[in-house]
Amino acid sequence: MADSRDRTARSVTALTAEGLGKRVPLPSGELTILDGVGFTISRGEAVAIVGASGSGKSTLLSLLAGLDLPSSGHVELGGERLDRLDEDGRARVRGDKVGFVFQNFQLLPSLTALENVMLPLELRGDRDCEGPARAILAQVGLGERLGHYPRQLSGGEQQRVALARAFVTRPALLFADEPTGNLDTHTGQAIVDLLFRLNREAGTTLVLVTHDDRLAARCDRVLRLDAGRLVSA
Repeated sequence: MADSRDRTARSVTALTAEGLGKRVPLPSGELTILDGVGFTISRGEAVAIVGASGSGKSTLLSLLAGLDLPSSGHVELGGERLDRLDEDGRARVRGDKVGFVFQNFQLLPSLTALENVMLPLELRGDRDCEGPARAILAQVGLGERLGHYPRQLSGGEQQRVALARAFVTRPALLFADEPTGNLDTHTGQAIVDLLFRLNREAGTTLVLVTHDDRLAARCDRVLRLDAGRLVSA
């Protein structure tokens, strides 16, 4: 029965990229960062985006999340065409459906761990923000560090707070951009294990940008970029 439910969930499309291109003007001429990138990601799938530095990975992630708009093509996220929405509309989609984990944590230094995790719930207008935030911080092993500020936490602890913040809204889709890039090998491995455990338990669709082939191998599928083109899907 579980296998049947899993197959059914994965038959539903979570995200579609069609003919994505990104070009920027330079004094020397137009620079093409992405060229004709297209793929579909199913609900519950974990997908890695890999490629050499400068291949367009982070740019692609920004387009998929609606943080930037493509020069050509479009993204459909959760059934909504992002290019047909204004910035407020794209922000609403992100707030309702998307979580983010970044390489440099992006915690607000003036807020405690608990306050950082409560923030997306408050921005969304949830009535109970503290309860879910406390619960997810306990889940990531920081139940005793709620009142600590980012400067009082190690890099690994800061990334645990970032993971808690990403998952507290129960996003349908999680974007992770080099989530272990600023961590040592041992700490990074612990964060990866936690990321995949939380993702599995929540049934979230994961899109992960990484230069680490070992991390990519833990995903269901790997999309490889080379000079802005999708060469393997």
